[in-house]
Amino acid sequence: MNTEYKIEQQSSPNHSSRHDRKILTIVDHITAGKYPGCLSWMQNPAAKASAHYLVTRTGRIIQMVDDRNASWHAGIVNKPSWSLYRGENPNRYTIGIEHEGYGAQGGDGTLTEEQYQATLWLHRQLIEKHNIPIDNDHIIGHYRIDSVNRPGCPGPNFPWSRLFDDLRNGVIDVALEKWMIESGEDALDELARKGLINQPDTKKGEENLAASVPAYLFWMMLNRLADYKGK
Repeated sequence: MNTEYKIEQQSSPNHSSRHDRKILTIVDHITAGKYPGCLSWMQNPAAKASAHYLVTRTGRIIQMVDDRNASWHAGIVNKPSWSLYRGENPNRYTIGIEHEGYGAQGGDGTLTEEQYQATLWLHRQLIEKHNIPIDNDHIIGHYRIDSVNRPGCPGPNFPWSRLFDDLRNGVIDVALEKWMIESGEDALDELARKGLINQPDTKKGEENLAASVPAYLFWMMLNRLADYKGK
């Protein structure tokens, strides 16, 4: 699914400085409340809580806190199982994503398909923007930071396996596409230098690319390419 999502801006005053800390990890949460009430609560100064993003069950993505600031989503640490915990406030070097879920409507971490696709897209954007590795120390649940008070956040049915598989496959697909484009351009340049095809930068269309190539030679190159790709 190649849907492009719009990130809506609905700011929260509940944030502070990162103190120049580098963003290391994405922390996933479940709201345990329904939208828009959960959003209103995280915008209320009395809550002393927020997240950078909220993903609703209909697939909307709402940003409350700029990535450059620390949202208040994981400041309490209690018996953590997260190897990157540094002994200081985790809010300073994490990004928090809340997922709307409550009771039988995703309170156990079950996401709607619209919600899953939206958070997958958001994770990909953040991974690319902040150079976050795709592993279970750099993408975690809140329970990894506070296993006592938040053991069910984001819930037992949160789609960790699917998320990691899709994130890794997406990176691999992009890398392979880039490799094929760059390698393909190098191959075309080499063939042109040897006079086997027209110069790629002077062709007026793909149909002119092999205009000067004898038919038998053109088909031989195609067959060799097919054999190479089949190995």
